[in-house]
Amino acid sequence: MSRRAVLLRAQLVEAARRPARTLLTGLAVIVAAFVVFGTVLAYQVTERTVLAGFSGTPAAADLVVTGGDGISLRTLDAARRLPGVAEAVGRTDAFHEFADDRGAGLSVYADPGAGPLATARVVQGRYPATAGELAVTRRTVDRLGLAVGGTVRLAGVAPDRPVGLTVVGVVDAPDDSGEAAYTTDAFAARLGGSDQLRQVEVRLAPGADPDAVSAALTRAASASGASAPGASAGPSDRAGDGVVVRTGTEARRAEADEVSGRVQDLFALVTMFVAIAVVAAVLVATSTFRIVFAQRMRQLALLRAVGAPRVGLFGALVVEGAGTGIVAGLAGVLAAYGVGHGLPPVLRAFGLAVASPGHPIAAAVAVALGAALVTALAVLAPAVTAARVAPLEALRTASTTAGRRGIGWARAGAGVLLAAGAVLAALLVASRLPGPDTENYDPVGPLLAIVASGALAYAALVALGPLLVRPVLAVVGWPLRRLGPLGRLAVGGVGGAPRRASAVSVVVALGVTLVAGALVGSASLGALLKRELAGMAPADVAVTARGDGPLPAGLVQRVRGIGELDRVVPYRSSPDVRVAGAEVDGLTATDLDLRALATWADFGASAGRLTDAGPGRVVLLRFLAEEAGARPGDEVTVTRGDRSVRLRVAATMANTPVGAGLLVDPADLDRLGVPAGPTGLLADVAGDDEQARTAAVRALRAAGGQQVGIVVTADDRDELDGQLGALLGVLLGVLGLTVVVAVVGVGTTTALSVVERTRESGLLRAVGMSRRRLGAMLTVEAGLYGVLGAALGLLLALPYSWLTVAALGQDAPVEFPAGQLAGVVLALAVATALAGLLPARRAARVSPVAALGAGD
Repeated sequence: MSRRAVLLRAQLVEAARRPARTLLTGLAVIVAAFVVFGTVLAYQVTERTVLAGFSGTPAAADLVVTGGDGISLRTLDAARRLPGVAEAVGRTDAFHEFADDRGAGLSVYADPGAGPLATARVVQGRYPATAGELAVTRRTVDRLGLAVGGTVRLAGVAPDRPVGLTVVGVVDAPDDSGEAAYTTDAFAARLGGSDQLRQVEVRLAPGADPDAVSAALTRAASASGASAPGASAGPSDRAGDGVVVRTGTEARRAEADEVSGRVQDLFALVTMFVAIAVVAAVLVATSTFRIVFAQRMRQLALLRAVGAPRVGLFGALVVEGAGTGIVAGLAGVLAAYGVGHGLPPVLRAFGLAVASPGHPIAAAVAVALGAALVTALAVLAPAVTAARVAPLEALRTASTTAGRRGIGWARAGAGVLLAAGAVLAALLVASRLPGPDTENYDPVGPLLAIVASGALAYAALVALGPLLVRPVLAVVGWPLRRLGPLGRLAVGGVGGAPRRASAVSVVVALGVTLVAGALVGSASLGALLKRELAGMAPADVAVTARGDGPLPAGLVQRVRGIGELDRVVPYRSSPDVRVAGAEVDGLTATDLDLRALATWADFGASAGRLTDAGPGRVVLLRFLAEEAGARPGDEVTVTRGDRSVRLRVAATMANTPVGAGLLVDPADLDRLGVPAGPTGLLADVAGDDEQARTAAVRALRAAGGQQVGIVVTADDRDELDGQLGALLGVLLGVLGLTVVVAVVGVGTTTALSVVERTRESGLLRAVGMSRRRLGAMLTVEAGLYGVLGAALGLLLALPYSWLTVAALGQDAPVEFPAGQLAGVVLALAVATALAGLLPARRAARVSPVAALGAGD
């Protein structure tokens, strides 16, 4: 048998002799593979959730035809006759006012009402089949008092020729603002006075060639006169004479990006988490193997003493690591697959609209093979150190070398270089952070650079960890020393083995950084979301006058008397204001009092303070302030007609309510000559349910008649909040999976360090320490690993969290939840203490005589 085979057999025998240690080593790799493949599945969940929640094109649409001036009904008819087309439908929508005095109207959408391309589903009656028929949504039935069999009269194209329509059904539909109706594509187009559709969606027959059908659609649209001068196509589009034919996936992604500009940023975050997961896997595996090989140092030295060469020993250790990686990788992939497909149905049962992932077989194979590769790479550095063991180490009475304290000059130099590289990469990102309104900014590059900087920082932490343990321990261990001998022994046990302490605490530091980053990121994005929702929907209901005049006389008093409403806030607006230095027309100034709104706490300033607003001061929309070159504290000239006032800028906002560019004091609006009398009002509904909103809308319609327009902004706010909340939940779930790596790594390395210190424990028992006190000391020591790692992790987590939020380019306020961060430190200290509890009890039960002989 060859020498290499003998060495490999020796390693396998050692692994079989210590199954607990082998299991703990493999567990870290299993969790790492679970995280990486779970991230792949989470990416798919995020993508499908975004496309389903933010796009209007059905998932069954294979091709989408659009044109700048619309697509004609003739093109739709031609598409339906093309070979390979199973179904083709047209989309269009328009708002049509009622011809009577209801003061409302209907948004009429085109939809087939049945089949894979339908977005509306009949729940009562039937779907419209001919001209003059409508189906309305459930909310429209409640808020407008419509019912199956009833009739409505819409103003139509000519105001003097209203169109009579019959309600033939009630539908469930994604667009349900309380004024929504659905009908056939042909009638929806002609109701608007033309034969033009917004787009045509095509579902292909099985086996049809998408390229051939796309080319035929382009020819049919061009022949039907649906050209749109100036239209352009993307690189994968088929275009001719202004007609654009895209795949359904491309259309859905474009719609999602148009509705929410943060979709790409969310995908960028997912990409970042994938990279973090890989980095976490390498760090955990490296730390685990370093401890394992250090604990087997005497056995490795015996192999060297009987003639094993360094190269052969190194190769055997690498093969052992790769074998562990492939088996553990497969186990992790299978576990992630089960969780990835089992969790979305559970979330949907709780009301979260989360899509299910696909079946990425290639990614599963790649992750399994990658686990073997990553584990082999992770084992390289520990294997190099282990293979250098001198044969004389076999004569040591201890079986480990964990008590060595210093590091070599080469390792120290490498650590300093890595730390310098991390700082330089972070400074490079910081120097190129986007401005408030930077256009065409792509956050993927900066985020990946932050990941690279973080990886260098943690590599530096791994290299310099033994040198950092004692100074950090001197600070965090100070309270324990005051607890008496037990605390001093625990601190001394950690400080006396800096390499072991470093190997454990670096994993804890990774966990703290990831958890703290999640908390800071979610708090910051949550604050940004609240700020934008407050600007978009500052109250539940918005009432405005039709036209440019004020609200009807006495309306505010009547609205305040409506029992279904509370917190009624009237305001004046003037749409003909200019700011000197800003070449922006059509600005609106308003005296809306933000402090009177229930959402006041959610508003935030990009610069300055909103509390400084008052007489003689103005709050500007951020881009308007940049156009005018004004900052908080500067004075600007605001002009309306022939009147001007000088106002000091109190603050700027990224998103102002009621479409205003300026928020000014009522007295300053008077100075500008704005007529008295409110032009709009905001109000909150007394209840939180749909029934309360419906009652409030009916009461407002009765009070205002046809002279006012009513928008229930709470509906849009709830929809957007739910969609973005689901996406944020997916992202936090991805990060939660990554944190599992660190938590399991903590348990693994802590358990290994405690179990393998049997001889040390026996010595303490021999000098008179009781089992109870020994177990308590080892448990406290394990908890101290958590505190030590948490301190190191927070030092890196806070600046990297700030840098990550800033690099997203969304002007999000950076929030540091101090209470939650303190809770993380306490929780990880408890987690590491619990991880060492059972091994500590096991070590305490060993008799002193047996423990003292354990190193032989």
